[in-house]
Amino acid sequence: MIIATDQTGREIILKNLPKRIVSVVPSQTELLFDLGLNDEIVGVTKFCVHPAVFVKEKTNIGGTKKLNIEKIRSLNPDLILANKEENSREQIEMLAKYFPVWISDVKSLEDAFAMINTVGKITGKEQQARKLSEKIHAQFSELATLKFELRTLRSAYLIWHNPMMTVGNDTFINDMMKHFGFENVFVYKKRYPEISEQELVESNPEIILLSSEPFPFREKHIAHYKSICPDTKIILVDGQMFSWYGSRLQYVPEYFLSLLRSLND
Repeated sequence: MIIATDQTGREIILKNLPKRIVSVVPSQTELLFDLGLNDEIVGVTKFCVHPAVFVKEKTNIGGTKKLNIEKIRSLNPDLILANKEENSREQIEMLAKYFPVWISDVKSLEDAFAMINTVGKITGKEQQARKLSEKIHAQFSELATLKFELRTLRSAYLIWHNPMMTVGNDTFINDMMKHFGFENVFVYKKRYPEISEQELVESNPEIILLSSEPFPFREKHIAHYKSICPDTKIILVDGQMFSWYGSRLQYVPEYFLSLLRSLND
């Protein structure tokens, strides 16, 4: 028997190591595969895209906020991995009536390490999870010293176009920005607030980061924001590197370092 507390304080009990896992969070799906749980994963969302060669072989159980409950029930999972922010509370509570559901709540790098290690523990991959966490920690520590050679940039990170939305101080994205020298000009706000063009102008960012997700910003959007903030540098960034808190973190330090160097040239 495995007893574990999730990141919302809920206790779950597993009679045995899970053999049928459903993941309804893309970054945690990738983590499961990287921990070597390919055979155990039976269901993933349509937004679970990594690793591409394996996820397409699994049953698609809908979107992260519009899960196909009946299809999940038909898979008869003995563990469901969810997230407080990315999934619908109502749907997760419904699933929890029938199956063990472990819910993550990740707002910082430390939360991510805790999630990785606990997922490893409840799936029988504790050693693999620990090695992965140690690898990521070492990469962040090594490259953190190099960031101080680069200038901190006052930055606005946009996640949606219409309405315009950014990130506040209680988000994982904000924590990633802090780790790599992006000073969030909307750090005084909470979660994912809507902002006006006037607020964007008054925040006076040196750089506007247009994320690839959840809104798919493209080159055509750069001109729009340039018309609002003509003196601000505007670039497209890989949203997965800012917001995915699973095993993708092992690629994040190198990405950020390359990005920062290009901005400081």
